Amino acid sequence: MTYSARTYRITVSILFFMAGLCFSSWASRIATIQQKLGLSEAGLGAVLFALPVGLMLSLPLSGWAVTKIGSRRVLTASLTLYGSTLVLLGLVNHISLLFLCLVFFGMASNAVNISVNTQAVATENMYPKPIMASFHGLWSLAGFVGAGVGTFMIGNNILPFHHFLIIGGIVLISVGVCWNFLHNDKNPVSSGPAFVRPDKSLVTLGIIAFCSMVIEGAMFDWSTIYFKKVVLAEKGWIGAGYTAGMCAMASGRFVADWFSHKFGLRTTLQASGALSLIGLLIAIIFPTLIPAMIGFLFIGLGISSVVPMIYSAAGRSTTMSPGAAIASVSTISFTGFLVGPPVIGFIADASNLKISFLFLAVMAACVIIFTSRAKI
Repeated sequence: MTYSARTYRITVSILFFMAGLCFSSWASRIATIQQKLGLSEAGLGAVLFALPVGLMLSLPLSGWAVTKIGSRRVLTASLTLYGSTLVLLGLVNHISLLFLCLVFFGMASNAVNISVNTQAVATENMYPKPIMASFHGLWSLAGFVGAGVGTFMIGNNILPFHHFLIIGGIVLISVGVCWNFLHNDKNPVSSGPAFVRPDKSLVTLGIIAFCSMVIEGAMFDWSTIYFKKVVLAEKGWIGAGYTAGMCAMASGRFVADWFSHKFGLRTTLQASGALSLIGLLIAIIFPTLIPAMIGFLFIGLGISSVVPMIYSAAGRSTTMSPGAAIASVSTISFTGFLVGPPVIGFIADASNLKISFLFLAVMAACVIIFTSRAKI
């Protein structure tokens, strides 16, 4: 059955929000779980490597599954796994169990990311103007909501399991309600090779998004720890940087479509990299509450438009189907989202958190450099 463009947009928007809520709920309790298991920064960084391990395990399958059986089936199955694994994360009491759960969490993350963006491209094609950034804006808004809920749960001493059980239940109910209102693309490409090597332009797009998502991933996993150990914020203000960044990211994504349409893709990406670089330098050079919050606002604005603009451009590829192109670029970029946090942990353990954030500044500079050299 075919539905109106508005129906598809609402459905895809809900699932973008659920995906963001699921991840941000986990991110909001990382410090709690770190303390529960007695992990150092290096120990936490090592455990967080389970996420990219899961991504790599799902990498050969997610793009193929979207192409062969359709993004609707992949999205509903992977988002169900996502919510279920979140609940299990609240029960872990040993580092090995945490690592195992995070592997499955990473697998689900990659599959959800590829399939929901494929659904978004199909929906965007029904509209005369770009709308991709608005979907990602809802993902970011979910990050803000997840942070707020997490702060409430922590302030009221609610265990991660009870917190995650509530969120997981909401995610599963949403999947059940939205299933019938997604694009039914179960046979989008029934022939051709299962794996196609992306061309140079898609690889370049993936690298640009990779650099930005390294920063975004670190924002999720390390912002509260940075404000606690570097900014030395009081307990009630530890989540201020995360909240500031998420607010700025959500706001930026709701205007990114207009900005890109007016000034072009290259200018949008260059401006995004510059904003991220400025924000990171402010947070590093002036590690006190107000300047750090301002810095994180700039970071949030900087990373807001990169990924949705890149995914939208990939969906218009002339050499690959939208699903395959999104899978290629999404896999490259999402690797940065998952690899960034553990790298920050290792650098911080070898030196300190301020030095590790300089690595993020380098990533922001790379967004500018690669965009300037790319043929886009």
